[in-house]
Amino acid sequence: MTARYIAIDWGSTNLRAWLYQGDKCLESRQSEAGVTRLNGKSPEAVLAEVTQNWRDNATPVVMAGMVGSNVGWKVAPYLPVPAHFSAIGEQLTSVGDNVWIIPGLCVSRDDNHNVMRGEETQLLGARTLSPSSVYVMPGTHCKWVQADAQQIHDFRTVMTGELHHLLLQHSLVGTGLPEQQASSDAFAAGLDRGIHSPAVLPQLFEVRASHVLGHLPREQVSEFLSGLLIGAEVASMCEQFAGSQSITLVAGASLTSRYQQAFHAMGRDVSAVPGDTAFQAGIRSIAHAVAN
Repeated sequence: MTARYIAIDWGSTNLRAWLYQGDKCLESRQSEAGVTRLNGKSPEAVLAEVTQNWRDNATPVVMAGMVGSNVGWKVAPYLPVPAHFSAIGEQLTSVGDNVWIIPGLCVSRDDNHNVMRGEETQLLGARTLSPSSVYVMPGTHCKWVQADAQQIHDFRTVMTGELHHLLLQHSLVGTGLPEQQASSDAFAAGLDRGIHSPAVLPQLFEVRASHVLGHLPREQVSEFLSGLLIGAEVASMCEQFAGSQSITLVAGASLTSRYQQAFHAMGRDVSAVPGDTAFQAGIRSIAHAVAN
């Protein structure tokens, strides 16, 4: 009989759990008890609640994400890159009877200090679903990863999503704006600007000035700024990272479409894998090894 196991994506603010029998998902659950929102409960108690009626001692639990950070259940050490994909599943941290946390990855050089936690599991899945030389993983902090079939060689992080949020919510750029509206035209205009002038720092105040002077509708500042930042990110990182190599995007549908538009504007074709699909494929590959 194919083994049962539980896969968990435990982040800062949310927890998602899947019960598997082999490759078949039997049931999934989610909770708002991220590692920064335990509300006085222990991680063991939260795990017991979320996996109620799912497991006995023979059912392994494999977890990824911030649960292995210094604010989580227990620190699962970062593996330094270059790292073999196979090493990720071979260096799990135990936090109880048949309960395991997947390690993160780190880079520590004079020209690059970086960490990731959770994305390494998506990488494992993306590698099998869409083999590439470069993986771009948009989100609050976008990861750009260089890899081959065997190893992860290097990665960098771009704070595009967080910067967009901070500028709109906590800076002069977003002060006094009405509710923002979707606008493909405003996004495309920002994208064009960001791609052609990726040194974005001097342009940020202009986003405010352009709506003050009536050149940009005040309801479309978010879309223009999103385009500007994504365009600048893709233009500058392609120069550093992507050469003529194959690229796979690993993200949800909305961010995938924005980044695809940016790459296409630069004349680059990219493949795409949904982030959830990649995560589950990655964590299943590790859980299979533990369960069998």
